[in-house]
Amino acid sequence: MKKSRGRTSRKRRRKHLQRFMYGVNCSHKLEYIQLKKWLKDRGFGDSSLRPAQFWGTGRGLMTTKALQAGELVISLPEKCLVTTSTVLNSCLGEYIMKWKPPVSPLIALCTFLIAEKHAGEKSQWKPYLDVLPKMYTCPVCLEQDVVQLLPEPLRKQAQEQRTTVHELYMSSKAFFSSLQSLFAENTATIFNYSALEWAWCTINTRTIYMKHSQRECFSLEPDVYALAPYLDLLNHSPNVQVKAAFNEQSRSYEIQTNSQCKKYEEVFICYGPHDNQRLLLEYGFVATDNPHSSVCVSSDTLLKFFPPLDKQKNAKLSILKDHDLLENLTFGWDGPSWRLLTALKVLSLGGDEFTCWRRALLGDVISTRNEQQALNITTKICHFLTEETQHVLLQISQMKRDKENLKQQLTLVETLRLEDLKILQKSAEILCNLNMTTI
Repeated sequence: MKKSRGRTSRKRRRKHLQRFMYGVNCSHKLEYIQLKKWLKDRGFGDSSLRPAQFWGTGRGLMTTKALQAGELVISLPEKCLVTTSTVLNSCLGEYIMKWKPPVSPLIALCTFLIAEKHAGEKSQWKPYLDVLPKMYTCPVCLEQDVVQLLPEPLRKQAQEQRTTVHELYMSSKAFFSSLQSLFAENTATIFNYSALEWAWCTINTRTIYMKHSQRECFSLEPDVYALAPYLDLLNHSPNVQVKAAFNEQSRSYEIQTNSQCKKYEEVFICYGPHDNQRLLLEYGFVATDNPHSSVCVSSDTLLKFFPPLDKQKNAKLSILKDHDLLENLTFGWDGPSWRLLTALKVLSLGGDEFTCWRRALLGDVISTRNEQQALNITTKICHFLTEETQHVLLQISQMKRDKENLKQQLTLVETLRLEDLKILQKSAEILCNLNMTTI
């Protein structure tokens, strides 16, 4: 019996909708076939997780069966992990052992990744290296024009990250040169800055926490890194809970979900209760509607809205500094933080109220005038940051038209700024309601 055309097109539409909702299975792609075969040879049993491309998150893992809370999602044998033990067992081991002063566990892993990538077809880790990102979007990789569009606290951290990686490269050049006998090519060409930047980003964005015992051949920095092929395809969601640890009995790294997951849905893990600025800084992405996200208020912004002639201004700032209330002042989904409001109440104390600063720090109401002024200034700061964010979004929009090569980086910063705008608009609503109740 022939299928009716209507039924066939309905089925096609339903399949298209499922792809849009759930993602497109990528298991058939050669790099994933080779990765699965390579993992199987190292003792990894088949799991219900399949590599897929998702509309919202890009590459990730989907489940081919419904997962229940408490279920084991993935168990990756120790043989599949890249740790400092892997590095010491490679041809790099003897060079690391004799190098003084000792290299850090981080540099050992970076060196291993660069060397294995350079080995190409000859590397036994090739199936894993082939699925690693070729480029990253951590701030250290962003163009300077794009970094300038980041919110002020993150901009500063981005510059610090760049300095850290550059110093790491400069301090490791002598060690890289000591490896010359292993390579036909000049080590300066192989272990160049861009290679180290790629390796550093791979470790920074993809390692799982796994504590290793201290070894004399390494410096005193904690040895807590492990790269986990296949497992590292799992994306982050702030709304899930997982239990992840190395199982000493099975000698495998295991992830157990505390959330349910429907068949064909993307499986997520949680990297921690991070806000979007931290996610961008450490992992190079932004989570939409992130409940942990907030917009920072710098101390410079704080002081823009206070009369410069306040005689007690320096004393007030000193009090706030002593009580760690000049940092981490934020607007969140639930409005201005307690820290921000408290700082503004102290700065709003009148000359005759200044002696009450301890009570203000404890959250006591000092006066109606003080409460109202603090609220008014909070509203002005919220409005100022909203306008600033809208101005940057306009700049990004123009740059996306003019600089096609920076489109991906600009879109990332645009997403961050749009999330900030949502938080500020929500905070403005809350402040409007608070103002109405205090009038």
